[in-house]
Amino acid sequence: MNLEKLKRLTAPTLAAIQQRAKRGISISRRAFGVARRQIRRGPLLFKRGEVYYVPLWLPIALAILLASTVIWDDIAVLARRVTATAVELAQRRDSRELAEFFAPSVRHWSGNIDAWASRYEVDRDLLATVMQIESCGHPSVVSVAGARGLFQVMPFHFDEGENMLDPDTNARRGATYLNYCHQAADAVVGLTLACYNGGPGVLGQPRENWPQETQKYYRWGVGIFSDASSGKERSETLDKWLDAGGNRLCESALAELRRSDRQHAPESS
Repeated sequence: MNLEKLKRLTAPTLAAIQQRAKRGISISRRAFGVARRQIRRGPLLFKRGEVYYVPLWLPIALAILLASTVIWDDIAVLARRVTATAVELAQRRDSRELAEFFAPSVRHWSGNIDAWASRYEVDRDLLATVMQIESCGHPSVVSVAGARGLFQVMPFHFDEGENMLDPDTNARRGATYLNYCHQAADAVVGLTLACYNGGPGVLGQPRENWPQETQKYYRWGVGIFSDASSGKERSETLDKWLDAGGNRLCESALAELRRSDRQHAPESS
């Protein structure tokens, strides 16, 4: 959720809450002061002849109670409005499209990324960032080290007999490992990405001692994720990643997706 947007949208409501609260506190203080003085002057009830009289402080106290109930009910209503606004903003964020700056071959998987992020409880922008850097959305790419598929998962993460290039299977194993790294890194995004690339062993080392590939992965990943999560229309970090060699991977990914679409397209009669 964009915190600045939340502040702008809720500022009038919060100001109204503050104003009503101040007014309620002021009224209560004055009324309780009167009631306290009346209490000190007499008992709960007093009798004159055969008639019992109620002292002045009792109706005042009842009036305070009723007035306070109205005041705090109003404040409760306003507070609920603030909560509803925050929930609405969160829902808007969750329902928005992936950032436009992601490569077309990554945005091809937009619906899948939403589903995987929800199913495996991973931040959607973080999952998209990992896909961007790892495969640029190429479902069958295999690295020289043997990492496979959309999230470049190493074979030892899979169970025997699993199709490592199946997008859902690859996403499940990749997201599971990403979650593991997220916990091991105490939810620090940059360290999570470093762990995903270089293994959990890098978490106990100074950054300058990480492998060069992991240091680059950290810089690329943090920049792209930050731009995506803040709603930017363009990511200079992604542009630099593309210029540094990512373009070739993305061109290959797009060609593979187009080839796959042609294979699965129904034949025209």
